[in-house]
Amino acid sequence: MTDRPRAARLRPGDAVRLGGTGLRTRPLRAFLSALGIAIGVAAMIAVVGVSASGRAEVDRRLDALGTNLLRVEPGTSLAGDRAKLPADAVRMIRRVPPVLEVAATGGTRAKVYRNERIPEGRTGSLTVRAADGDLLAAVGGRIGRGRWLDAATERYPAVVLGATAAQRLDVRTPGTRLWIGGRWFSLVGVLDPVPLAPELDGAALVGGPAARTYLGFDGHPSTVYVRAEEHAVTAVRSVLAATADPARPGEVQVSRPSDALAAREATESALTGLLLGLGGVALLVGGVGVANTMVISVLERRPEIGLRRALGATRGQIRGQFVTESLLLSALGGLGGTLLGALVTGVYAVGRGWPAVVPAWATAAGLGCTLVIGALAGLWPAVRASRLAPTAALSGT
Repeated sequence: MTDRPRAARLRPGDAVRLGGTGLRTRPLRAFLSALGIAIGVAAMIAVVGVSASGRAEVDRRLDALGTNLLRVEPGTSLAGDRAKLPADAVRMIRRVPPVLEVAATGGTRAKVYRNERIPEGRTGSLTVRAADGDLLAAVGGRIGRGRWLDAATERYPAVVLGATAAQRLDVRTPGTRLWIGGRWFSLVGVLDPVPLAPELDGAALVGGPAARTYLGFDGHPSTVYVRAEEHAVTAVRSVLAATADPARPGEVQVSRPSDALAAREATESALTGLLLGLGGVALLVGGVGVANTMVISVLERRPEIGLRRALGATRGQIRGQFVTESLLLSALGGLGGTLLGALVTGVYAVGRGWPAVVPAWATAAGLGCTLVIGALAGLWPAVRASRLAPTAALSGT
């Protein structure tokens, strides 16, 4: 009894070359199928990359601004009214040892206008606040034009505008006069945006002594900004309410502006999840395109399959050929999509002045997903091809 001849085994390199034959003979179809995968991967990489770049920018800004800023504000009294901070709250807080900087602003009833002919109701939602001389150091603010209030100007009708206030009033030149509280004030400076104290962007800031003299400021701070040593922020935060108002600590609110930025980042992360879902749908559509391409390839190459089976190719080798072809097709799309997604991330980040960040896990996940989708998309056509009988495949039936 003679032994049946064994089928030749395909080495991995031979399997890859054999699987690439279908791609080389039909380049346009392969390109269009790979393009569907590439679009899905690029969408996923770009969404993750832009989100990571945005988070890196937030971290960079927080590193520059510091996370040790605390904000103290009046809460609600037992009667349900707006509470007031004591006039000496700043002085009391300054006595806490780990505190580095303390400054306050106080609300006034005055409104700021471009000139005296503007109707009183058209305020542009701008506020007028009394400000301490140490305010910029406390909130990490910077002067964009002109200068900050000092001992020479805080007692006189001088004003510094926040970035938004200057834009709405269309005033940026120091020396311009503004109508505040029924009298003229001279503009001495304009602030750059203050990320950790955005309420200052829409405010006109007047020195405390001038606010008392000309605007009827009562001396009670509405917001106190506190810089503490990094290692003691939690401890300082726990005692600020009782320090600011020992008689009514329950009517004092203490917040940390950097937490608000973190919350905004969490909101953006939720949006990122939605966009990732859309990218996943695009990737699935690309997988369907690959599967469709492989099915058509099997139908068109029935004579080739029959000839290979007649020459001794096993069903496993036929399955391997078409699965390898599907994997190569998906891998090409995955690599192209990864490069495209990284390019989109880089262009967007550079345009916004952000650091460009493409997480390695996102790249690995994108390529891994394409290979899984390629294997699944090519499996059924490969099984179908392996089941073709040599005579039926050669005859085209």
